[in-house]
Amino acid sequence: MTATATASTLGSRLSRAIADEEQRGLVFAFRARIVAVIAVMAWLVLVIESQRQFYYLGVTALFFLLGWVPHLLRRHRHAIAIRFAFVVLDIILVTAVVILPPPGALDFGFPIQMRVRGPEFLYLVLLIVGSALSYSPLQVLWTGVWSIAVWSAGVVLVGMRSDTLLTPPGEGSPQALLRILMNPYYVGYFQLLNQVVLTAIATAVLAAAVWRSRALLLRQTRAEIARADLARYVSPDVADAIMDAESAGSGSFGAPVNRNVAVLFADVVGFTGLSERMAPDRVVRLLKSLHERGSAVVFAHGGSLDKYLGDGFLATFGGISSQPDAAARAIRCALALQEETARWNAKRQARGDVPVRLSVGVHYGPVVVGNIGSAQRLEFTVVGDTVNIASRLETLTRALDCRIAVSDATLTEARLHDPALSRFEAAGGRRLDGREQTLSVHIWPPKT
Repeated sequence: MTATATASTLGSRLSRAIADEEQRGLVFAFRARIVAVIAVMAWLVLVIESQRQFYYLGVTALFFLLGWVPHLLRRHRHAIAIRFAFVVLDIILVTAVVILPPPGALDFGFPIQMRVRGPEFLYLVLLIVGSALSYSPLQVLWTGVWSIAVWSAGVVLVGMRSDTLLTPPGEGSPQALLRILMNPYYVGYFQLLNQVVLTAIATAVLAAAVWRSRALLLRQTRAEIARADLARYVSPDVADAIMDAESAGSGSFGAPVNRNVAVLFADVVGFTGLSERMAPDRVVRLLKSLHERGSAVVFAHGGSLDKYLGDGFLATFGGISSQPDAAARAIRCALALQEETARWNAKRQARGDVPVRLSVGVHYGPVVVGNIGSAQRLEFTVVGDTVNIASRLETLTRALDCRIAVSDATLTEARLHDPALSRFEAAGGRRLDGREQTLSVHIWPPKT
C-alpha cells in the first residue's frame, strides 16, 4: 500500500471516528434538551397561574419538537443544513416568546418595552451554551450570530414603536434621567449594545473551547487508531511504549538494555503430523485460535508477546519494564496456558477434532532487550543465552513426557514472590541440546 493510500485510509478512519463522536454529542444534546424541557415545564406549573400554563407549556412542547425533528434526521445527507435551519427556528421561537405578549386575555397589559429589559435574554445564551454539545465550533458561532441578529432585530422593532421612549442616558439632570430609565416605555440601545458585545465575546470563547476540545479529540483518536494499527503487528504493551515515547518526544524507545527477564516458549507437540491430515484453511484456523488464546493468557499475566513462531510463540515478562515478579508471572502464565488448552480441547473433542498438546519451557535470567535489525526493519526482542535455554527447555518436554519444563533457578526465583505456585517435580540435572553444562530442571505435571 502506498503512503498516499495509507494516509487516505487513516483520514477516512479519523473522519468516521469524529463523525461518530459528533453523533454521540448530538444524541447527548437532545437528551439534555429533554431534561431542560421537563425542568422548564415543572417550573411553569409551579410559578405560572393555571390560565397561562397551557400557552407556555405549548410553547415548551413546540421547542421540544424543534429539537426532535433534526434529531430524527441527524443521519440525513443534509443533516447539517437541517440542524442549522432548526437552530434559527429555535432562536426565533425563544425571541418571539420573550418579546411578544401572550395572546388575548393572557396578557397582563404591561408595555411591550418592558419585555426587552428583563433577564429573559439569557434563554438565548442557554441556546448558545447548548450548541457546544455538538462538538462543532461552526454551530456555536452560527447559534451566537443568529441569536444576536434576531434579538437585535426584535429590540429595534420594539424601539421603532410610536409609544417607545428612546431618549438616551446622559442628557438632562440625574433626576430626569432616572425618570426616563424608570419609564415602562423606555428602551435603551446601550443595554442592547452590552448584550451584543458580551454575547459575541461569550460565543467566540465558547467556540474556541469547542475547537480545542475537537482538536484534542482528533489527536486522541489519531493516536488510538495508530496504536490499534501498531498493536496488530507488535505486542500491545510494546505499542503503548512506542506511542508513549513518541508522545514524550524522546524517540528513544528500544535502546538496548541489560535486564533480567523471564522467557516463555510455547509450542504445539506434533503439529507437523497434525497439519498433514488437515486442509490448509483448517490449519490456518487452528493457528489463529492458538494465537488468540495464547496471547490473551500472556497479556492477562502482564507478559509481552515477542513473536509468533508458526505453531507456537515466544513471550517475555519484564522486558518492556522491570517486573520483580517476572519469573512468577511466567510460571503462572504457563499453568494458565495448560488450563486454557484443556478447555479448548474439550470443545475440539466435542466436535470430533483431534486434541492439541501444548508444551512450554520457561527460564529466567539476564538478556539484552531492545531493537534488533537494520535501519529499514527493526524488531523489538530479547537476545541472550536465557532465550536459548527457554527454547531448549520447551524441546525437552518431549523427552520428559511433561507439559511444562522450568529451570531450578527460575522456580526458586518465582517462589520468592509466589510461594503458593503449583507443585513441580524435580527432574534432576539435564543436558540441553547445544550446551555442555547440565541444568537442574523441574517439570509439570508431576509424575508422583
